[in-house]
Amino acid sequence: MWNIEEFTAAAGITVGELAAYVDRSQRGDEPAISRRPPRELAERLRLGELIAKGGMTPETYRDFLRTFLGEGTRLHHPAYLGHQSASPDFPAALADFIHGATNNPMAIYEMGAAAATVEFEVLRWMLAKVGFPEGGGVLTHGGSLANLTALLAARARAVPEAWEDGVPGDLVILAPESAHYSVSRAASILGLGQRAMVPLATDHLGRIDITKLPDISGRRVMALVAAACATGTGLYDDLRAIGEWCRERDVWFHVDGAHGASALLAEEHAHLLDGIELADSVIWDAHKMLRTSALAAAVLVRRENDLDAAFKQEASYLFYGERGFDLIGRTVECTKAELGLKIFLNLAWRGERGLGEYVARQYATAHRFWELARRRPGFALPYEPESNIVCFRYGDADHADLRERLMADGAFYLTSAELDGVRHLRVTVMAPATDDTTLEALLDAIEALHGG
Repeated sequence: MWNIEEFTAAAGITVGELAAYVDRSQRGDEPAISRRPPRELAERLRLGELIAKGGMTPETYRDFLRTFLGEGTRLHHPAYLGHQSASPDFPAALADFIHGATNNPMAIYEMGAAAATVEFEVLRWMLAKVGFPEGGGVLTHGGSLANLTALLAARARAVPEAWEDGVPGDLVILAPESAHYSVSRAASILGLGQRAMVPLATDHLGRIDITKLPDISGRRVMALVAAACATGTGLYDDLRAIGEWCRERDVWFHVDGAHGASALLAEEHAHLLDGIELADSVIWDAHKMLRTSALAAAVLVRRENDLDAAFKQEASYLFYGERGFDLIGRTVECTKAELGLKIFLNLAWRGERGLGEYVARQYATAHRFWELARRRPGFALPYEPESNIVCFRYGDADHADLRERLMADGAFYLTSAELDGVRHLRVTVMAPATDDTTLEALLDAIEALHGG
C-alpha cells in the first residue's frame, strides 16, 4: 500500500525541484545540455547502490532529483535549438503526474472511461482541424508508430487479405528520400521490404516535384507519402496538387504532419496545409508543437472504417461481447497511456488560440534567425524558412565539428542535416524563451569558433 505521507512529501519535493529547474532553464542560468559519460553519471546518481539496497527517503530523493535534473537537456532553455521535442507546458506535465498515479490503460474503455472520453473529444477536435468530419482517429505513443498505423490502414484498403494471407510482392510506397525514416522502417515492418520504397523526384531542397510525379501504370501503389513539414528542412510539400493527383488515380494519400500540422492553429500559417483535407490519412504529433511531453501522436483518417480495418485481432481475454468504445482495435498498443489528457489540459489552459500563438511565435523567431544570419558575411541560407526550422552553413567550416564545438560547454544545442548531399547546421526553435539575444549569441559564437 502507498505511504500517503511519504508520497505527499516526495510529491512536494518533486514540484519544488521541477519548478526551480524550469525557471533556471528558461532564464538560461544553466547549460542547455550536459552529457557526462554514463559510468561517471551512474556513480554520481548512486544507481548501483540504490538498485541493490533500496532505502530511498524523501530527503535522499531530493539529492537524487537535483543531480538527475542537472544532467541532460533543458528543453525550456533559450539556447535549446535542437531536435523537434516540445518545451512542454505545465498542464501537460500535470497530466503525466495524474497518469503516473492512476495508470488507466484506456485502450479498453472500461479500464479508463474518463481518459478514453477525453481522447475521443481531442480526436474529434483534431479531425475537424484537418477537414475530416466523417473521419476517425486514435492517439499513439509517437509519430513513428503513428506512421506505421496509418500505413497499416492503407495496406488494409489496398490488400484486405494481407492480414490473413501475407503481403503480395508487388506493393509499393511512393515517398521522397527526405521522408522521415519511420516511413521506410514501416515498409519493412509491414513485410513490404525496402524494395517497395519508390523514391519520388524532388527539388534540391527535398520537396516533392509535382511536375515529375511518376507514371504508376502497372504498379500497385499502397500509398503516397508527403511531408507537412519535412523533418530536416521544415518545408511543406504542395499538398493540394499531390492530393488531386492521388484522387485522380485512387492512390492512398498519407500526410506526415507530425511536426507541421500544428500550423493549422495559426491563421497566418494555415495556408501551408492547403489541401490536407484531400488526404486519406494524417499524423499529427502533440509532443512537438502542441507543447505536450512525449509521447502523444494522432493518427487521423478521412473514412473512419479505414482505421478499423487496419487490425483484425482476436484474444479471448480482451475481446468478448460488444467492443463498444474500445480503442484497442485501432492501435498496435494494448496498454495505452492517457495521452489525450495531456493535449486536453494544454487546450483547456491555453485554448486553441493560445497554442496557435505559440506556433506563430516560434515560426517568427526562426524567420528572425534567417534575417539576422543573412546579414552577416559568410553565412549561407539555402531557403527562407516556412516553419520553425532553419538550415544554414558558415564559410568552409567542417559543420559536424563546428556543431560539436558549439555544444562542448553546453551553451548551445543545435542539430545538423544534409541538403542536396551537403552538411548544414540546423536550428529548430522550440523554447518560448528563445529571443534575439540568443540568436545573436549563437551567430557570434559561430563566427568566433570558425575564425579561431
